[in-house]
Amino acid sequence: MTLLSKAAFSATPLALLAVCLAGCGTGSIPILVSPVTYSGAAFAGRVVAGGTPMIGSSVQLYAAGTAGAGSAPVQLLSSALTTDSNGAFSVAAGYSCPLASSIVFVVASGGHAGTGGATNAGIVLMTVPGACNGIASGASYVIDEATTVASAYGLAQFLKPGAQLGATSTNSSGISLAAATVANLANLTTGLAPGAAFPSTGVAPTSKINSLANAMHACIVSTGSTSAACSGLYGAVTPSGTAPTNTLDAMLKLATHPGTNVTTIYNLSATSSAYTPALVASPDDWVMYANYAGGGMNAPTALALDSQGRIWVAGYCTSPCLFNSSGVASLFSNTGTPVLPNGVTGNSLFELYGGAVDANDNFWATDEETSYSINGGDGGITVLNPQGAVVSGSPYASGGIYYPYAVAVDSTNVSWIVDYGNSHVTLLSNSGASLSGSSGYSGDINGSPTLDFPVAIALDANRNGWLANFSSDTVTKISANGTSATAYVCCDAPDGLAIDGSGNVWVANYFGDSVSLLSASGAVLSTGFKGGGIVHPQGIAIDGVGNVWVASYRGPSITELAGTSSSSAPGTVLSPAAGWAPDAALLEAYALAIDASGNVWVTSFGSSQLTEYVGLAAPVKTPLLGPVRIP
Repeated sequence: MTLLSKAAFSATPLALLAVCLAGCGTGSIPILVSPVTYSGAAFAGRVVAGGTPMIGSSVQLYAAGTAGAGSAPVQLLSSALTTDSNGAFSVAAGYSCPLASSIVFVVASGGHAGTGGATNAGIVLMTVPGACNGIASGASYVIDEATTVASAYGLAQFLKPGAQLGATSTNSSGISLAAATVANLANLTTGLAPGAAFPSTGVAPTSKINSLANAMHACIVSTGSTSAACSGLYGAVTPSGTAPTNTLDAMLKLATHPGTNVTTIYNLSATSSAYTPALVASPDDWVMYANYAGGGMNAPTALALDSQGRIWVAGYCTSPCLFNSSGVASLFSNTGTPVLPNGVTGNSLFELYGGAVDANDNFWATDEETSYSINGGDGGITVLNPQGAVVSGSPYASGGIYYPYAVAVDSTNVSWIVDYGNSHVTLLSNSGASLSGSSGYSGDINGSPTLDFPVAIALDANRNGWLANFSSDTVTKISANGTSATAYVCCDAPDGLAIDGSGNVWVANYFGDSVSLLSASGAVLSTGFKGGGIVHPQGIAIDGVGNVWVASYRGPSITELAGTSSSSAPGTVLSPAAGWAPDAALLEAYALAIDASGNVWVTSFGSSQLTEYVGLAAPVKTPLLGPVRIP
């Protein structure tokens, strides 16, 4: 064993002295030799393959690293445990976690399935009990193929080959939410999909998880890591480069390259029936997604994420959607459970199209009309606190608000309201006071020829507002102090906007079936990138590495495009020709957002569903206050 280098020493959690099992190169696991801060509880476990005990497997316990995604975890047991003839092992109390909130995970390697199985060095299985202080004394866990699939997908943005799991110290919430996603996909006590607390109002990807578990199982019970079942799996999940040599790395490779050799992998999965129900035909790809409903959600439009990763959804109307029914605001946990059983209605909520979360985790909903008449109402802004109660003083209606359609909050907690009815923009303080003409703001660009029925807004790092003018094929930039407004001809019915970390503006062109790109100064860099399943795009967002994600109102899938910092040319389609997961069958997809775990969330207006694509994008900081930020 060798001591960590000075650089590696400074990168370890709490700068603790450690040694490495096999040097300090890629894939090494440090062993903690200095005291840490939280003593973990005792728990038991079983390692199984399709219910068959894994005998002689080596079991080790780790805490996720804090030096970045895939950084070296902290080994919590001085020596590995070995499973008995029942696949069982026991972890004694007193192992030391770096923090009470450290994410603890268990890795089982090698062994053989049952007494007659062949020893297989390619077997690596994983589960994630969660935060160290959340492990109950006497808890019991099953580690198997299904928990391994769930771990690889749920933690895809934090896991690297060799069971290297970690996050930056600034994104502890992201990896915690990812661990919760693992438990949502698979029951950690039984080892079966879905999770014990998966919401009854949702539809889990159980068949897809089971099919991948079956593909793993065929390898595990084969003659060894070089068998046709194993080598076939390792090769099939690898689009290029070096193939993995164990089952966990194979599932991670697939989670991060879900369009690879889809039918080949399905055929491998069909050779086993250890996990049911499984897919009965090859899927479009191996993207893992779940659909959620409930919480009063109906005809959902905008969505926005708070600092806890919870999802606020604006609903155009309650169910049934009658001529003059109220709008509804729904709130979901990051695992799709409705936080407010029936959502929030009344309080002037009516025909909600827009919504945003501010720095205090309050939800700002645009009430296009406060009351219905033949000529329509003026509309307003209803603000809900994190518990769903109406904030005192709202709904707000000052500053010339008229048919408000969209809203965005900047880094100073000022809300920009897009008024569709009079081609106008209103700026409100966090208390709802109009900032037009005060505090250096002049938000009332009423009647300006630079605004023409705007429907969307995004804010840049200088707090300039960029608005999509659906009726004039232009995007307008309004300075933060409201003293200037410039329109740029760029687009074809612009219907959505997103700004990347370099200030570039990406525009969803509804009628153009494309995405335009403008520089931070307004130079038109492209009038439209096409392909990848883009059909009447509307929802658009940027992820933590600058890639662009698009939801099409008239398409069943989502599209990924290369950003300006990608190794591919900006606008290059990174998703399949039909987009990612067309089998999710989005119906009138309206809005798209990305959370701190890298999950992509999309609302479907036509089916009243909220869809989560697990671990598909690079994480971003929430709430979104201006351009995308890396957590």
